[in-house]
Amino acid sequence: MPKESIIPDPARKPSGFVPATKIGNLLFVSGQTGTDDHGKVVGGLPEQAVQTFKRIEDVLRAAGATMDDVLKITCFLVRADDYKEYSRVREQVFSPDAQPASSTVVVKELVRPELLIEIEAIASIG
Repeated sequence: MPKESIIPDPARKPSGFVPATKIGNLLFVSGQTGTDDHGKVVGGLPEQAVQTFKRIEDVLRAAGATMDDVLKITCFLVRADDYKEYSRVREQVFSPDAQPASSTVVVKELVRPELLIEIEAIASIG
């Protein structure tokens, strides 16, 4: 089965990875972070969480999916104390009857020191 790279904005193709890979009806979304369109990190944890989910939604849309198609998310948090705020954002993003399976891992750091959160997702399309 061939796999397909999903790049929402070819003009902003990241170096070294693709935002998502589709194989069959499964979509694997690479870890997304709370950065704006220019790569600048936005605000604190709540703002970064909202932006991270927006970036995931953009990738899903480019693949023909929505947040309701998400089966599983994995969240990486730098600070365990941020879990409660992250959880509130997550509950607002997904409709109550379409909550995905979810794991959260606390890590020492992310690829950039100002990043507080990274989320990856698996979705089913069609």
